[in-house]
Amino acid sequence: MRVIPLIALLGSCLALPVQAAETWLQRLAQADRQSFQGTFVYERNGSFSTHGIWHRGGADGVTERLLQLDGPQQEVLSVNGKPQCMSGALAEQAVDVQWPARDLNAAQLEQRYDMRVLGHSRVAGRAATVLALIPRDQHRYAFELHLDDETALPLKSLLISEKGQLLERFQFVSLNLIDKFDEAALRPGDECKPVSFSQVAELPEAWKAGWVPPGFELSQALQRHSPASADPVACLLYGDGLARFTVFLEPLHGARVEDARSQLGPTAVVSRRMSTADGDMMVTVVGEIPLGTAERVALSMQTQTAATVESTAQ
Repeated sequence: MRVIPLIALLGSCLALPVQAAETWLQRLAQADRQSFQGTFVYERNGSFSTHGIWHRGGADGVTERLLQLDGPQQEVLSVNGKPQCMSGALAEQAVDVQWPARDLNAAQLEQRYDMRVLGHSRVAGRAATVLALIPRDQHRYAFELHLDDETALPLKSLLISEKGQLLERFQFVSLNLIDKFDEAALRPGDECKPVSFSQVAELPEAWKAGWVPPGFELSQALQRHSPASADPVACLLYGDGLARFTVFLEPLHGARVEDARSQLGPTAVVSRRMSTADGDMMVTVVGEIPLGTAERVALSMQTQTAATVESTAQ
């Protein structure tokens, strides 16, 4: 954590030009075409867990299996970034499972992050180049990426607060590149429950965010079944090309639910009860963004009708 705060203070005098960082981001965006198997550790809020990853890339798409190796058994099988089955607590809460990062746009990210190549490191026995992405505003966190020199895969990823505190760590402890993948390695266990999401062309009450941080765009609108009722839950996925958050919209049908806010490591959770002509809705924002930013997004949620009335009044 010594590097990013220093670069934030001293600017570019200790780092290579931004063009070098853009080149690495372009390589990273294509890195998931590699096929590999490995083990990585995940750290958040002082808690560690170990995970196995089996990743098959190629022209036909990406299939990835993640399995937690210690503590509660949790497993995810995804195809092209979309979960097909999940087990454990993940089955009730995850909407999108995506790591390593993909579909990055270097030109877009440069508008929101100061990007610099900081130097070199060694992770899991492999040579790596260290890339820093420092946010230009208060609505996102800084990243320190250690990218494999051979493949540009992220061997290590650190998420860092504006105060230089470590919020989250991904780090490989072993990585093996694979030419021909064994199909059995991608076969999930019996506890992996199928996950189904449907695309929604129109949101309940035509909900929309009145404000999102600059650079964040709506990437997907999905619908899933609520774990607490028979009602569908709308899920709006926003991202800036690197950071992401999700807005959940669920009818309450008279249920007494209080507003809430919490932060666990990098993950902010803000829930707010909102009234509509058809009854109250619970709006929940979840993502690796600062708590104040999540609160502002939640407060801005409104129906299209409300937005129209507000616009007319102005």
